[in-house]
Amino acid sequence: MDFVPDDLQRLARFWGTERLAQTPGLTAVELFAAIGRGEVKAVWIMGTNPVVSLPDSHAVSQALAACPLVIVSDVAAQTDTGRFAHIRFPALAWGEKNGTVTNSERRISRQRSFLPPPGEAKADWWIIARVGQALGYREAFAWQHPHDVFREHAALSGFENDGQRAFDIGALADLSREAWDAMPPVRWPVSRSEVAWDITRAGMAMAGCGWCR
Repeated sequence: MDFVPDDLQRLARFWGTERLAQTPGLTAVELFAAIGRGEVKAVWIMGTNPVVSLPDSHAVSQALAACPLVIVSDVAAQTDTGRFAHIRFPALAWGEKNGTVTNSERRISRQRSFLPPPGEAKADWWIIARVGQALGYREAFAWQHPHDVFREHAALSGFENDGQRAFDIGALADLSREAWDAMPPVRWPVSRSEVAWDITRAGMAMAGCGWCR
């Protein structure tokens, strides 16, 4: 989907709100230039270190130093960007995360943690949800588990999608938490019309789907 009237209206129907961004956001370089000009008053930086990774690190540092509110979510306690943070959220590293990953051939695989979260570190989705709830949007950020986030993502991909949007994993939106946890690697598109489900206690079996061969 894109920032065009039909897609914006579709998203508004799915989420039940008219309060949506109407245009694309700034690129990273444009964003820090806008912060430097005082046009952006708050920035939340997640899982990246723009003072090191972006061109003109001096300008990025100056922009962050002048920004009224800088929030940083990262796995490292001390980074070049983190020293400008007013608020820090300890995030999870890849071996501590529970969710899914998608590779360049469109294959979605379960990502299961093999290390416990250290200290007070939390998943990005958990941090976002708690901030959203604290801002008064409890229903919009009611996720309690990564499975909840995945189901919403899957449901949106299949919402009013009769084939005009290539990305469609709508058939996965009805997975139970148990079935999601045992989900084998699959390649999108995964539409409801193409898949017959047999959800079992051991996981899930898929029939009549060319993409799973």
